Amino acid sequence: MINNEEFTKRLQKVIDFYGESASSFAEKIGVQRSSISHILSGRNKPSLDFVLKVLSSFPEVELYWLMNGKGHFPSLKNDVQDIKVSEDKKPNNPKATQISETPKTEDKAIERIVIFYKDGTFKNFEHS
Repeated sequence: MINNEEFTKRLQKVIDFYGESASSFAEKIGVQRSSISHILSGRNKPSLDFVLKVLSSFPEVELYWLMNGKGHFPSLKNDVQDIKVSEDKKPNNPKATQISETPKTEDKAIERIVIFYKDGTFKNFEHS
């Protein structure tokens, strides 16, 4: 059985990770804004259709993690190796490092790397 309070926290983490508002998130997955509001407030439980829409729109989200909190988010489908870090650039966050090159894995360029900290915060590095 799904713990609705924990599901709500994970859903909020997904929304925050993608930098969405509840309204824009609802639009992206194709549900009414009130559906997101009711789920986040704990008023309603998510339907199977709602969960499938989240997974379809955001493939980095793992079903098992979203439903049970076990597994990883975001899902890293490719192993990342040999990331080179620039020593001369000092990031705003001293715990994080700046990526200076985009490593390739099996002819696929890495688009984004996210570092999650134990305090629940994260740092998002995107290739520009």
